[in-house]
Amino acid sequence: MTTNIKMKKLVIVLILIFTSATLLFAQDTTVEQEITNLSKLKWQWMATKNIEALTPLFHKNAVFVHMGGSWGKEQELNIIESGSIHYKKADIHEVSVHVIGDTTILLNKITLLAVVGGNEVTNPFMVTEVYIKEYEHWKLASLSFTKLLN
Repeated sequence: MTTNIKMKKLVIVLILIFTSATLLFAQDTTVEQEITNLSKLKWQWMATKNIEALTPLFHKNAVFVHMGGSWGKEQELNIIESGSIHYKKADIHEVSVHVIGDTTILLNKITLLAVVGGNEVTNPFMVTEVYIKEYEHWKLASLSFTKLLN
């Protein structure tokens, strides 16, 4: 009799653990897809210089790291709006998303077609995007470009 009760308790505990793990995985998968979609939209908005969409996406303390330096939200928005850097097209080759609580790190392997200083250039980059959840909305906290050598 005691063995049956222990077995029932064990089965219930295992079911609860399995259900919790499944729910957590499903939430991470949903977040991964949401962030992947948001990143794709961001590339489109940058290409079309859609400052109205980018302004609320970029966190007020966001940092942007480029080959030519690093700066904050306002300077990045000014650069995009003025066309100092025109992100014409990002061909995305690989995406990986890493969820850590309310922080998500997205890595994009891309080929970026851009106009910089009036010259059209194409470069392969690994782009690191860090998103944080603030008041139920995802905000881009960091965008860093690392040029690939291939």
